[in-house]
Amino acid sequence: MQITVTGQQVEVTEPLRNYVSEKIGRIQKHFDYMTTTNVVLHFEKRKNRHTVEATINAKGTKLHADSEHNDMYAAIDNLADKLDRQVLRHKEKMTDHHRNGGALKDQKAD
Repeated sequence: MQITVTGQQVEVTEPLRNYVSEKIGRIQKHFDYMTTTNVVLHFEKRKNRHTVEATINAKGTKLHADSEHNDMYAAIDNLADKLDRQVLRHKEKMTDHHRNGGALKDQKAD
């Protein structure tokens, strides 16, 4: 999975980039069909607010989430939790819950 980290009004340092890659990379354990992830870090000086947005391109869908907090690392943690829930929900929708093609297939036509 390719992870792209960009910043608006924020300099993306190497420790910050590694932290984002680590947190977003753990989501890949749940769902293997993710191709690219775009993460954008924002900072509003006037309100002292850090915002993180991410878009995951996965098989069959695009997942998007955002998070705000006073601390950038806490915002990244919240974002990772939101994306984790979305990926698990998407994976559940993708799985086939039917056994042997359904009950009608087992019955004989009279």
